[in-house]
Amino acid sequence: MNKLLIIDDEPQIRKLLARMLELEGYEVYQAADCRSGLKQVSAINPEVILCDVRLPDGNGVELVTKLKKQFPLTEIILLTAHGNIPDGVQAIKNGAFDYITKGDDNNKIIPLISRAMEKAQANKREIQQEKNGSLSYSFDSILGTSKVLLNAITLARKVSATDVPVLLTGETGTGKEVFAQAIHMGSNRKSGSFVAINCSAFSKELLESEMFGHKAGSFTGALKDKKGLFEEADNGTIFLDEIGEMAFDLQAKLLRILESGEYLKIGETKPSRVNVRIIAATNRDLKKEITDNRFREDLFYRLSVFSIQLPPLRERGNDIEILARSFIESFSKRSGNLPKNMSKDFLKALYSNPWNGNIRELRNVMERSMIICEGDTLSLEDLPVEMQNEHFEEEGIKTYSEFELASMERRHISRVLQYTHGNKTETARLLKIGLTTLYRKIEEYGL
Repeated sequence: MNKLLIIDDEPQIRKLLARMLELEGYEVYQAADCRSGLKQVSAINPEVILCDVRLPDGNGVELVTKLKKQFPLTEIILLTAHGNIPDGVQAIKNGAFDYITKGDDNNKIIPLISRAMEKAQANKREIQQEKNGSLSYSFDSILGTSKVLLNAITLARKVSATDVPVLLTGETGTGKEVFAQAIHMGSNRKSGSFVAINCSAFSKELLESEMFGHKAGSFTGALKDKKGLFEEADNGTIFLDEIGEMAFDLQAKLLRILESGEYLKIGETKPSRVNVRIIAATNRDLKKEITDNRFREDLFYRLSVFSIQLPPLRERGNDIEILARSFIESFSKRSGNLPKNMSKDFLKALYSNPWNGNIRELRNVMERSMIICEGDTLSLEDLPVEMQNEHFEEEGIKTYSEFELASMERRHISRVLQYTHGNKTETARLLKIGLTTLYRKIEEYGL
């Protein structure tokens, strides 16, 4: 319920306003003076305060300043029996939401309070989103306890406090952008923008325009001036993902920014300046790219002032289960369902998978399994067929392709067994086969 505090020394007015606002669905509290009002605000943290200007122990206009300093998210509406323009102007300057006259503006109070309540709630949502964003992109949001991961986090924490370029290396899907965001949030640039661009997603011409911007008329289709991402990231951080895919001649322009902070927009002759920290990432071997004349050696050494290798998921041990459980929790919240457990065989298959796609692949597998699972426990049958077959091969059990009848029969029997909680007699009855036949198939399929 939305909380509202009325501060007024006239009991009849307080009670009248309180009754009227309670009928509108507000949770209303009352105070007779500044002192008790401040205590009430500390105790209940209301979204909106209706405050009289003239109070026994102070002035409402001055009280606004105290309240906004201690409770910046609360909106305050001042009430006065005598309209006074200078007081009204000062109240707004002090942070009041509005200033109205008692009696003359009774028809305005309800809609005014409604607008103030909406603004107060928006203030709280914005702060919460900022907090969530800070947590989501902080080092604390990087899940895992493996030594290789903790070593990478330690290095990233140390470099985040500096302004040097960082090169993140590792396989696709190891979380390079998550690390880049954490480095940004741990730096003195966190109040600035974090701008990310995938260098492999654009042609050379489009990438140049995206990064540096262009002037109207500089090429066909350039109908108006365009700000580049470096300009957007001024005083912040730019993350250049897949830097190894950048065209060779475009690399020289990036080198110029690293060395001087200057660049040329397409179609301009006068250089622009930016103050940007660059974090780059690649899954390529840039030293080999240098040998093959596909990457500039001077750019490599400027970008790799501080290099961090991110470990693949298969080398992170128990982190696989930690991440899997976090995905279960995340997907459960999104769907509104209770979190599911994981069977031993399910976990064993997760640990034995090579995870060539790393965290991104694990996330996709977990989401798919959550969709397929019909019970409260994720089982082997909920995994993709290729992962099931790999598990069976490790166990020395005969495997089948997804399109073979035997594979479909095995999956069906497994689901019915799960449904009956392993009751063989009930399973045979539901399948309409003999109990002996069921036992033979359980042995044959390794169930």
